[in-house]
Amino acid sequence: MPHMDAAYNLARWLTGNSHDADDVVQEAFLRAFKFFETFRGEDARTWILKIVRNTFYTQWRRARSRDESAEFDEEQHSLGGDDQIPGAAANPESIVSSSQDIALLDRALGELPEEFREALVLREIEDLSYKEIAATLDIPMGTVMSRIARARRLLVEGFTRLAGARTPGISAAADASINLQATLEPSTGDKDPCLPSNP
Repeated sequence: MPHMDAAYNLARWLTGNSHDADDVVQEAFLRAFKFFETFRGEDARTWILKIVRNTFYTQWRRARSRDESAEFDEEQHSLGGDDQIPGAAANPESIVSSSQDIALLDRALGELPEEFREALVLREIEDLSYKEIAATLDIPMGTVMSRIARARRLLVEGFTRLAGARTPGISAAADASINLQATLEPSTGDKDPCLPSNP
């Protein structure tokens, strides 16, 4: 099915686990099929991601109304089991370091408030333009840009905090933060086509 991977990625980051993400994606695609006549020929990816997001919030509101006191489950919000991302490094030391950084990045991203996390996931993981994100989230493009900028800053701060707690000494955490910040900051050559250009 088209856009299934993008739908699953968004649902995975919104729900925090694979099982609930599967449920959200399944329900979203059923809704998309049921209401296909409402599709007006705009970007299909944006349309399906909007349905995934709305499905998640509908299910979240239902679950929240049933149980107002949900506790944070550390195991549920960290990589593990079938979600584990295999390392691509050559030696064991770099594999361990890379997998620890991935786990820290996953935790830092999971700790972001949902409004920032969903905007950052759509931009950095799904590679949507600011215009597509604005349409998906039903917010102005300026709000999208500010949420993404703030999400990047919060992600770097969270990663630095988590890396500092893991590693004795501030230098390892600082190096990790600098590398992460360089990765997340858009280069001037990769400017989003939806942003106005300077004269």
